[in-house]
Amino acid sequence: MKMKTKIEEINRNIYDIKNKDEYEYKIKKGLTPEIIAEISKQKNDPDWMKEFRLKALDVYNSLTLPTWGPDLSELNMDEIATYVRPKTNLSSSWDDVPDDIKNTFEQLGIPEAEKKSLAGVGAQYDSEVVYHSMKEELIKQGVIYTDMETAVREYPAMVKSHFMKCVPIYDHKFVALHGAVWSGGSFVYVPKGIKVDIPLQSYFRLNSPESGQFEHTLIIVDEGASLHFIEGCSAPKYNKVNLHAGCVELYVKDNAYLRYSTIENWSKNMLNLNTKKAIVGKNAKMEWVSGSFGSKISMLYPMSILNGEGAKTEFTGISFAGKGQNLDNGFKVVHNALNTSSVVNAKSISKNGGTCTYRSLVRVNENAKNSKCSVSCESLMLDDISRSDTIPTNDIQTDEVEFSHEAKIGKISDKTIFYLMSRGLSEEDAKAMIVRGFAYPISKELPVEYAVEMNNLINLELEGAIG
Repeated sequence: MKMKTKIEEINRNIYDIKNKDEYEYKIKKGLTPEIIAEISKQKNDPDWMKEFRLKALDVYNSLTLPTWGPDLSELNMDEIATYVRPKTNLSSSWDDVPDDIKNTFEQLGIPEAEKKSLAGVGAQYDSEVVYHSMKEELIKQGVIYTDMETAVREYPAMVKSHFMKCVPIYDHKFVALHGAVWSGGSFVYVPKGIKVDIPLQSYFRLNSPESGQFEHTLIIVDEGASLHFIEGCSAPKYNKVNLHAGCVELYVKDNAYLRYSTIENWSKNMLNLNTKKAIVGKNAKMEWVSGSFGSKISMLYPMSILNGEGAKTEFTGISFAGKGQNLDNGFKVVHNALNTSSVVNAKSISKNGGTCTYRSLVRVNENAKNSKCSVSCESLMLDDISRSDTIPTNDIQTDEVEFSHEAKIGKISDKTIFYLMSRGLSEEDAKAMIVRGFAYPISKELPVEYAVEMNNLINLELEGAIG
């Protein structure tokens, strides 16, 4: 078997698959109460959800764009279709998924990953989940893993008591937008004491140009339960702006454990304005593993709220910005109880004039005595025209705390390159090896299939930029 050793041997073709823009229904562009009511009608919402959507639209219209971070002025919601229903219904068999959609997911490796390493899979295409399945033994244990629309219908009490309570629509303008137009996404409930040993995965694919994807992920890991959940996302490149404004709400109950891993590989015309937040109970643990690639602009700051005594969170993330990209990413954590702890390890790589910003918030409230927090952010620039910034906000309201923050920004060492070249590597391969080594702490936290994907994405980003 021939190994891929040269960067130029790997190309982005599998991610730039474009199917013909065929759909069963596409809402007209723009945002009006009539359009929101039509989405609600198309989704067959219960009355409470329709009212929620219209209220969220009012909140959206009352809020302004953020005055900090990347410039979002090119986003024109009058040019975005917020709901696109593909020509298929939800299926539990790949054989029933239309060939063009099925082939896209097969080329992205989704069915193969399901066979080898996953306990359940959901696949979303544009605004709707088109495939969903879960292993029989999990169903027997009472684990629920389904699409959000099914959850709204079949588990109304559980959904209504949790939906956008962790991430309220008043948080910011694009959360309110999400509340108005959300469609698709995943619902997971793991009952008390149940350990899900094999990961569940949802994959989101945007195909239609000049459209948005607004999936909603709601995960509840009950007391003493555990879960590893993986999300992947990608889209082909178009010449006009696409928008992603999903929302992830995670509830980690007392003594529970959740690892949420995601690789976001949007195309370079995407504005990725995603919101993710977790509420963590007593002696519970929340782990985030995040890879941010692609997208023209990203504003993404996962957040853990440590509400229970002894709650813990860890964040391990990497961003890679190339030409024309502005990735403004980071992490937020609030310590709300005694003896809580957080560990943040963030890395970024920028090349060809790309901009990476690490923007963080650490808040240790007065009642969170004996808490510990460690933050480390490292940035690697591959040339003289790229940019990297670290913008931390630390709000420590008690003296009885252990807190450290470390930031490093640097370039690839000429001495290291020279050393590796003296051992027989080309300059290109030497730089690629250094970058992969820099990213290793993140890739090693992913299941092997996803670590391979992340390394391939790194190679794609390096293509043509070094040497």
